[in-house]
Amino acid sequence: MTDGTVRVLVVDDQELVREGIASLLGLQPGIEVVGSAADGEEALARSLELAPDVVLMDVRMPRMTGVEAVEALRRRAPRITVVMLTTFDDDEYVVRALRAGASGYLLKNLPAAELAGAVRLAHAGVGQFDSSVTRRMASTLLPPPVGAPPPGPAGGELTGREVEVLRLIATGATNREIAARLYLSEGTVKNHISRILGRLGLRDRTQAALYARDRGLL
Repeated sequence: MTDGTVRVLVVDDQELVREGIASLLGLQPGIEVVGSAADGEEALARSLELAPDVVLMDVRMPRMTGVEAVEALRRRAPRITVVMLTTFDDDEYVVRALRAGASGYLLKNLPAAELAGAVRLAHAGVGQFDSSVTRRMASTLLPPPVGAPPPGPAGGELTGREVEVLRLIATGATNREIAARLYLSEGTVKNHISRILGRLGLRDRTQAALYARDRGLL
């Protein structure tokens, strides 16, 4: 639009969430919510009908997931910018969404004004990512500091939850404290720690703590 207003389509399978996001976002200056959709198939159809500038897309939805919808939009309407807006802070979803062609990955706990700012920047071509996602991407892509222990064996990548557990190990937290902090059982925490040590090729919690510290995870 010539007045600089960014036209947005909101996609979420939960009606209350969808309407709430649309209502709050519509009050922000420079934003016009042109419609909404309840799943990926409807998102694709509404996007082709309304030609929004930006689509805010949930990840997990019935009939067609958000990632599948992004792939379809990349083929059929490549000029539309898609930003994932979800509650799922998971590395696998982030990677799949970006590979599909999403221009960002945000979590739903953003204040309305910040979300509106992210929408404007995404429309301007600036990728938008939640801070926790950005930190994990940076730790994956940047080389380790000089003097850091060598990385673990191939396939040593950690999930988002495992990174959280590793950070808490590095602070000296016990299994019980980690479980309470992350709302997990102690058995689940023990399983996470075993997988962390195995994937990174580490011997014990002390090595895990040093690994986290040397890679700036604290």
